[in-house]
Amino acid sequence: MHPDTEIRYVSEEVGVGVFATKLIPKGTIVWIKDELDIVFDEEDIESFDEARKEYIYKYSYEDDEGEYVLCWDHARYVNHSFNPNCADTAYDFELAGRDIQPGEQITCDYGTLGDDEEFECTVEEGSTRTKVTANDYLVHFREWDEKAIEAFKYFNEVEQPLKHLINKQYIDKVNAVANGTEPLDSILTLFIEDEDDEN
Repeated sequence: MHPDTEIRYVSEEVGVGVFATKLIPKGTIVWIKDELDIVFDEEDIESFDEARKEYIYKYSYEDDEGEYVLCWDHARYVNHSFNPNCADTAYDFELAGRDIQPGEQITCDYGTLGDDEEFECTVEEGSTRTKVTANDYLVHFREWDEKAIEAFKYFNEVEQPLKHLINKQYIDKVNAVANGTEPLDSILTLFIEDEDDEN
Protein backbone atom coordinates (compact mmCIF):
# COMPACT_ATOMS: atom_id res chain seq x y z
CA MET A 1 0.00 0.00 0.00
CA HIS A 2 1.21 3.50 -0.75
CA PRO A 3 3.28 4.78 2.19
CA ASP A 4 1.26 8.01 2.47
CA THR A 5 -1.81 6.17 3.77
CA GLU A 6 -3.18 5.13 7.14
CA ILE A 7 -6.13 3.30 8.70
CA ARG A 8 -8.92 5.43 10.16
CA TYR A 9 -12.36 4.76 11.59
CA VAL A 10 -15.16 5.42 9.08
CA SER A 11 -18.44 4.49 10.77
CA GLU A 12 -20.15 1.77 12.77
CA GLU A 13 -21.62 0.35 9.55
CA VAL A 14 -18.36 0.37 7.56
CA GLY A 15 -15.74 -0.04 10.28
CA VAL A 16 -12.31 1.22 9.21
CA GLY A 17 -10.89 2.36 5.90
CA VAL A 18 -7.62 3.51 4.36
CA PHE A 19 -7.00 7.25 4.00
CA ALA A 20 -4.39 9.37 2.25
CA THR A 21 -2.13 11.32 4.61
CA LYS A 22 -0.64 13.40 1.77
CA LEU A 23 -1.62 14.19 -1.80
CA ILE A 24 -1.37 11.06 -3.98
CA PRO A 25 -1.26 12.33 -7.57
CA LYS A 26 -3.18 10.81 -10.46
CA GLY A 27 -1.21 7.95 -12.04
CA THR A 28 0.52 6.89 -8.83
CA ILE A 29 0.51 3.22 -7.85
CA VAL A 30 -1.68 3.18 -4.74
CA TRP A 31 -1.88 -0.57 -4.17
CA ILE A 32 0.20 -3.43 -5.55
CA LYS A 33 0.17 -7.18 -4.99
CA ASP A 34 3.17 -7.90 -2.79
CA GLU A 35 5.26 -11.03 -2.21
CA LEU A 36 4.54 -10.58 1.51
CA ASP A 37 0.80 -11.06 0.91
CA ILE A 38 -0.49 -14.38 2.25
CA VAL A 39 -2.11 -16.72 -0.27
CA PHE A 40 -4.59 -19.42 0.78
CA ASP A 41 -6.38 -22.06 -1.24
CA GLU A 42 -9.85 -23.31 -0.27
CA GLU A 43 -8.38 -26.32 1.54
CA ASP A 44 -6.16 -24.08 3.69
CA ILE A 45 -9.11 -21.93 4.69
CA GLU A 46 -11.37 -24.87 5.50
CA SER A 47 -8.76 -26.16 7.95
CA PHE A 48 -9.12 -23.01 10.09
CA ASP A 49 -11.58 -22.32 12.90
CA GLU A 50 -14.71 -20.30 12.08
CA ALA A 51 -13.35 -16.97 13.33
CA ARG A 52 -10.26 -17.14 11.11
CA LYS A 53 -12.28 -18.40 8.13
CA GLU A 54 -14.64 -15.45 8.48
CA TYR A 55 -11.71 -13.02 8.70
CA ILE A 56 -10.02 -14.40 5.57
CA TYR A 57 -13.21 -14.40 3.51
CA LYS A 58 -14.01 -10.85 4.63
CA TYR A 59 -10.59 -9.27 4.07
CA SER A 60 -9.07 -11.27 1.22
CA TYR A 61 -9.75 -11.21 -2.50
CA GLU A 62 -9.79 -14.08 -4.97
CA ASP A 63 -6.99 -13.90 -7.54
CA ASP A 64 -6.79 -15.19 -11.12
CA GLU A 65 -5.78 -18.63 -9.86
CA GLY A 66 -8.85 -18.94 -7.62
CA GLU A 67 -6.74 -18.51 -4.49
CA TYR A 68 -7.46 -16.07 -1.69
CA VAL A 69 -4.96 -13.27 -1.15
CA LEU A 70 -4.83 -11.61 2.27
CA CYS A 71 -2.81 -8.42 1.97
CA TRP A 72 -0.11 -8.26 4.63
CA ASP A 73 -0.50 -4.51 5.13
CA HIS A 74 -3.50 -2.23 5.59
CA ALA A 75 -4.54 -2.66 1.94
CA ARG A 76 -6.98 -5.28 3.22
CA TYR A 77 -9.07 -2.45 4.67
CA VAL A 78 -9.63 -0.55 1.39
CA ASN A 79 -13.37 -0.05 0.98
CA HIS A 80 -15.63 -0.25 -2.05
CA SER A 81 -17.07 2.65 -4.01
CA PHE A 82 -19.02 2.85 -7.27
CA ASN A 83 -17.08 6.09 -7.86
CA PRO A 84 -13.63 4.93 -6.73
CA ASN A 85 -10.51 7.08 -6.77
CA CYS A 86 -8.40 4.06 -7.80
CA ALA A 87 -8.22 2.49 -11.25
CA ASP A 88 -7.59 -1.25 -11.44
CA THR A 89 -5.24 -2.75 -14.04
CA ALA A 90 -4.45 -6.20 -15.40
CA TYR A 91 -0.96 -5.92 -13.86
CA ASP A 92 -1.66 -6.63 -10.16
CA PHE A 93 -1.77 -2.99 -9.11
CA GLU A 94 -4.15 -0.06 -8.90
CA LEU A 95 -3.41 3.51 -9.88
CA ALA A 96 -4.79 6.75 -8.52
CA GLY A 97 -7.53 7.47 -11.06
CA ARG A 98 -7.44 11.12 -10.07
CA ASP A 99 -5.58 13.21 -7.51
CA ILE A 100 -6.37 11.78 -4.07
CA GLN A 101 -6.43 14.55 -1.50
CA PRO A 102 -4.99 14.38 2.03
CA GLY A 103 -7.66 12.99 4.35
CA GLU A 104 -9.57 11.36 1.48
CA GLN A 105 -10.52 7.70 1.79
CA ILE A 106 -8.86 5.32 -0.72
CA THR A 107 -11.53 3.32 -2.58
CA CYS A 108 -11.78 0.74 -5.33
CA ASP A 109 -14.68 -0.86 -7.18
CA TYR A 110 -15.14 -4.38 -5.78
CA GLY A 111 -16.72 -5.30 -9.11
CA THR A 112 -13.18 -5.49 -10.52
CA LEU A 113 -12.48 -8.40 -8.16
CA GLY A 114 -14.96 -10.68 -9.92
CA ASP A 115 -16.53 -11.90 -6.69
CA ASP A 116 -18.96 -14.77 -7.28
CA GLU A 117 -21.37 -13.55 -4.61
CA GLU A 118 -23.30 -10.35 -5.20
CA PHE A 119 -23.93 -7.97 -2.35
CA GLU A 120 -25.91 -4.82 -1.71
CA CYS A 121 -24.04 -1.56 -1.21
CA THR A 122 -24.78 1.84 0.21
CA VAL A 123 -26.39 4.12 -2.37
CA GLU A 124 -23.89 6.68 -3.64
CA GLU A 125 -24.53 10.06 -5.17
CA GLY A 126 -23.79 10.03 -8.89
CA SER A 127 -24.21 6.27 -9.33
CA THR A 128 -27.22 4.17 -10.29
CA ARG A 129 -25.55 0.95 -9.10
CA THR A 130 -26.74 -0.48 -5.79
CA LYS A 131 -25.01 -3.87 -5.75
CA VAL A 132 -21.78 -5.56 -6.78
CA THR A 133 -22.43 -8.58 -9.00
CA ALA A 134 -20.36 -11.39 -10.49
CA ASN A 135 -21.02 -10.02 -13.99
CA ASP A 136 -20.05 -6.39 -13.37
CA TYR A 137 -16.94 -6.86 -15.50
CA LEU A 138 -19.10 -7.53 -18.59
CA VAL A 139 -20.93 -4.24 -18.12
CA HIS A 140 -18.23 -1.92 -16.77
CA PHE A 141 -14.87 -3.09 -18.18
CA ARG A 142 -14.70 -0.30 -20.79
CA GLU A 143 -15.28 2.35 -18.13
CA TRP A 144 -12.63 0.75 -15.88
CA ASP A 145 -10.14 0.47 -18.76
CA GLU A 146 -10.68 4.10 -19.76
CA LYS A 147 -9.97 5.22 -16.22
CA ALA A 148 -6.73 3.18 -16.17
CA ILE A 149 -5.68 4.50 -19.61
CA GLU A 150 -6.14 8.08 -18.39
CA ALA A 151 -4.20 7.39 -15.18
CA PHE A 152 -1.33 5.75 -17.08
CA LYS A 153 -0.74 9.03 -18.95
CA TYR A 154 0.70 10.40 -15.69
CA PHE A 155 2.61 7.27 -14.65
CA ASN A 156 6.06 8.58 -15.63
CA GLU A 157 5.40 12.10 -14.35
CA VAL A 158 4.76 11.25 -10.70
CA GLU A 159 6.80 9.70 -7.91
CA GLN A 160 6.27 5.92 -7.76
CA PRO A 161 7.38 4.58 -4.35
CA LEU A 162 5.88 1.15 -5.13
CA LYS A 163 7.24 0.73 -8.67
CA HIS A 164 10.00 -1.65 -7.53
CA LEU A 165 7.27 -4.13 -6.51
CA ILE A 166 5.83 -4.53 -10.02
CA ASN A 167 5.80 -8.21 -10.95
CA LYS A 168 8.70 -8.97 -13.32
CA GLN A 169 6.31 -10.59 -15.81
CA TYR A 170 4.57 -7.23 -16.25
CA ILE A 171 7.39 -4.68 -16.03
CA ASP A 172 8.16 -4.41 -19.76
CA LYS A 173 4.48 -4.13 -20.64
CA VAL A 174 3.83 -1.56 -17.90
CA ASN A 175 6.73 0.59 -19.13
CA ALA A 176 5.49 0.30 -22.72
CA VAL A 177 1.95 1.33 -21.73
CA ALA A 178 3.31 4.23 -19.67
CA ASN A 179 5.49 5.34 -22.61
CA GLY A 180 2.55 5.12 -25.00
CA THR A 181 4.20 2.51 -27.25
CA GLU A 182 1.76 -0.30 -26.45
CA PRO A 183 -1.95 -0.36 -25.58
CA LEU A 184 -3.23 -1.19 -22.13
CA ASP A 185 -4.36 -4.79 -21.60
CA SER A 186 -8.05 -4.70 -20.73
CA ILE A 187 -9.04 -5.78 -17.25
CA LEU A 188 -11.49 -8.01 -19.13
CA THR A 189 -8.55 -10.31 -19.99
CA LEU A 190 -8.37 -11.40 -16.35
CA PHE A 191 -11.95 -12.62 -16.44
CA ILE A 192 -11.78 -14.19 -19.90
CA GLU A 193 -8.67 -16.16 -18.89
CA ASP A 194 -10.50 -17.34 -15.78
CA GLU A 195 -13.43 -18.58 -17.87
CA ASP A 196 -11.08 -20.31 -20.35
CA ASP A 197 -9.33 -22.09 -17.47
CA GLU A 198 -12.67 -23.42 -16.22
CA ASN A 199 -13.62 -24.88 -19.65
